[in-house]
Amino acid sequence: MLKIPLRESALALLHEYTKSDSLRRHALGVEQAMRKMAEKYNGDRDEWGLTGLMHDFDYEMYPSMEDHPYRGNEILVENGYPETITRAIMGHATYTGVPRDTDMAKALFSVDELTGFIFAVTYVRPSKSIFEVKPKSVKKKLKQKSFAASVLREDIYQSVEELGVDMTDHIQFVIDALKEKAELLGLKGNIEIP
Repeated sequence: MLKIPLRESALALLHEYTKSDSLRRHALGVEQAMRKMAEKYNGDRDEWGLTGLMHDFDYEMYPSMEDHPYRGNEILVENGYPETITRAIMGHATYTGVPRDTDMAKALFSVDELTGFIFAVTYVRPSKSIFEVKPKSVKKKLKQKSFAASVLREDIYQSVEELGVDMTDHIQFVIDALKEKAELLGLKGNIEIP
């Protein structure tokens, strides 16, 4: 049986290294998407969730390609994170050269940039609500290079191809996952949900 750290200790580590609310929300969003991906691919929800939660925990302190995710990976290993998690986290950054050879690693790569992009699409809606975000509008915004320019679109396209899923379906899947935690993630906006 794989021993993974408790979520509470992972959150403490995340908060120690990540002070920005937006990066913390991103971590929680990727965690939620990964928990739903675990259901889809018969993975361990807690393991996959922790992988999503911790994938960028070092980014605020170590944002350079020379440091992220390498420094974070060292810290996770020191804290007893299993190789299944640390390897998937290393693989989410294409420049590390670590192959994404598990469903969990492919899933993390497929939800990371897309989750951030869906957050950005949500924030520009008048309602600021994910409940009004549709795949069509996400795909339209993906074509606008100036919108959320820091999002690596090539990673989004490559990840969908690696996972072997339809782009529209995958976008809808991630939107639906984020809707479940909309209030916690700051994505509920100013509309009433029945």
